[in-house]
Parts: sequence; structure tokens; C-alpha cells
Amino acid sequence: MTVSALTRPGERDRLIVKFSQIDWTFCLALCLIAGAGALMMFSVAGSSWEPWAAAHLFRFGFFFVVMVILAMVDLRVWFALAYPIYGLGLLLLVAVELVGDVRMGAQRWLDLGFMSFQPSEIMKVGIVLALARFYHGVSADNARLSWWLLVPAAMIAAPVLLVAHQPDLGTAMLIALTGGAIVVLAGLSWKVIGTAVVGFLVSIPPLVMFVLHDYQRQRVMTFLNPESDPSGSGYHILQSKIALGSGGFFGKGYGLGSQSQLNFLPEKHTDFIFATLAEEFGFLGCASVLALYAAVIFMALRTAALAHSHFGRLAASGVTATFTLYVLINGAMVMGLAPVVGVPMPLLSYGGTVMMTVMIGFGLVQSVRVHRYTEVTSGKGAFV
Repeated sequence: MTVSALTRPGERDRLIVKFSQIDWTFCLALCLIAGAGALMMFSVAGSSWEPWAAAHLFRFGFFFVVMVILAMVDLRVWFALAYPIYGLGLLLLVAVELVGDVRMGAQRWLDLGFMSFQPSEIMKVGIVLALARFYHGVSADNARLSWWLLVPAAMIAAPVLLVAHQPDLGTAMLIALTGGAIVVLAGLSWKVIGTAVVGFLVSIPPLVMFVLHDYQRQRVMTFLNPESDPSGSGYHILQSKIALGSGGFFGKGYGLGSQSQLNFLPEKHTDFIFATLAEEFGFLGCASVLALYAAVIFMALRTAALAHSHFGRLAASGVTATFTLYVLINGAMVMGLAPVVGVPMPLLSYGGTVMMTVMIGFGLVQSVRVHRYTEVTSGKGAFV
């Protein structure tokens, strides 16, 4: 089978060929991470599949199929839909501002009657697609430093401000950092990067004092000194540190973690599931799961490097950046190296919306791999 047969419509066995081009080692690593999450949920539920482990596996199985289906979608279709998906996400974020549901003091959800969802999750994929399409048609000189930079800056700022206003600081930060990563990978001048970093560091004190909500400011203060309120705002971080440290090298054993089993550790199946893993399986278990994450990131970046189109390279890199940020932020959060911002550990933590975002993103990554030889025009996404 020739390379051209992978992309030319009309080839009799094209679907079989595309299916064979999926990186199944990559898929195995995803399954192992999700499986580890299900095992931990089974443990913290008192050796029961309900209420978390069974639902977690069902959701992963469903979205795994979705990922495989999306991998078959031609890369030029993704290119054509990039701006519409971004525009839809932006409209839904505006709709949240107008008619969104308020839960736990935040207005983040749209209720459709039969289901509710957070439009910010759509934007995590939309910002990657839109920026990848924008930079696909921009010259290297303009990507490095020009007035064109105002366009991606506005594309990033619009959803970040809308999400931050909900308020959802963790998601807003993820969108901003993902967008920034794509801009940097597109060839942004190091002078601009250095200036932006310095400007951000200088702006942190006024942002904390005058922009953040009171509870967000409290999280920052708690991060700096969690011992100041051990039974209140510092409780999450202190209990997480206890769980991490008590696991030692080999852990206490499966189902024997006192912090999680006795409910000292809050959000033990979602935001702090990595601390649960550390307590029961120790440093060895944590290192093994982190090695799986590293393998996923490496294979996704390798896929980006293999793509012949600039759009494919940036799209795969952007999805990988989002996934990497999830891992780094959650890991830092549970270790007390970052404020608690409600960012889960992807595929390991319980939760359908983040799993949906991650698996759709990896569907795009696998589409880049399957259609890595496809040439994408810089026009309106027409097939060539």
C-alpha cells in the first residue's frame, strides 16, 4: 500500500488502512492510565465498583471509541471546522454569561434539559484548532514578530476573560497557557517571550490583590502558608502532603491508605486521586503512572513531528500541551507546589467532561498521525 493510498478517497480498503495507522501503543498507554484510575476509585469506594469505578470505565470505553472514529476524520475536515468550532465555543461561553446555571457560586454550566455541560471544555479544543489554522497561513517572519500577533492575542484573550469571569481560574489558565504554547511553537520571537514572562511576573501582585475573587486570593495565601489554617483553607494541601509522605517508597498497600479510606483526604477520587495513589502504592506507583504520562506525551509529540502540514504539527502539539499542563498543574497542586485550582489528573481522576476533552483532543492527534502525509491548503479548507 502506497503512502498516497492513505489519503486518497476512493481507495477500496482506505478505512482498514487508516485503522492500521493508529498508534495502538499510544492507545494502550491511555488504557493503562484509565485502568489505574479505576483501580484507585474501586479502592477508595470500599472495594466497590459503585459509584465511581464502573462509571469511569464505561465513560473511557465510550470516548475511546469516539477517539478512534475521530482518528478516521480527514485532517482537512478538521482544518475546515477549526474556526466554526472556535466560534461555537465562544458563543456558548457568552450564553453561559447570559443564561448559565449557577452552582457552588460559579456560573459555568449550560442546561439543555437532558444534560448540562461546560462550554469551556469545547474551547480547550477550539483554541487549539483555531490557532493552528491561523498560523498555517502565516509566514515565519510574521509569526516571529509582527502586528499579526494581535490576532492570536485577541483569540486567546476572549475565551480566557469569559471563563475567568464565571469564575473558573483553572480552566482560564489552561486555555491561556495552551494558546501561549501554540504561539511559541509557531515561531514567536524570544524577545517577545522574555518580555511577556517578565510582564507576567511583575503583574502577579496586583492581579492577586485587585483582580482575583476573595476565595481565589485565599487559595494563593493558603498555598504560601497552609499551616496558618490547618482545619480550614489549608486542610486540602496538608492532608494531601500527609498522604504523599506516608506512602513511602512502596506504599501502604492496595486499599490500606488511611487518609483516603478514613476520608481525611478530600476529593480523593477527583482532584486528589494522585495523592491516593501515592499513599497506597508509594513513590514506585507514582513513578510508574508518571512514566505512562511521559510516554503518552512523547508519542503525541512524535506524531506532531511526523506531520507534513503546519496545521497538523501545531494541532497535535497544542493538544499535547493541554494534556501536559493538566498533569503538571495537578501534580504540583497535590504536592503543595501550586495553589489548589480544581484541575484534575487526566484519565486518572473521575469526571466525564475532562475525559471527553482529552479523548477528543487525542482523536485529533491520531487523525494527524493517520493523515500525516495529507497536504492542507491555506485557503478555506478545500480538499486538494
